[in-house]
Amino acid sequence: MQKFYRVFLIVFIVIIAINGYALSRNLGADLTSEDNMKFLISIACGLLGIGLLFILNTWSKIGIKK
Repeated sequence: MQKFYRVFLIVFIVIIAINGYALSRNLGADLTSEDNMKFLISIACGLLGIGLLFILNTWSKIGIKK
């Protein structure tokens, strides 16, 4: 994996970790409450970014001639 992709992988993992920590996990609070939705959307975008990162990495390996 190129250094460029590694940097973004670390950034996406940090974003997911921070938002996972910020979720309100009170016993009475619903996970999909209005307060938690911004964190859930951000986590989903981080996971989407990681998926796209691996797709782009695979495409860059396909283009390299051996």
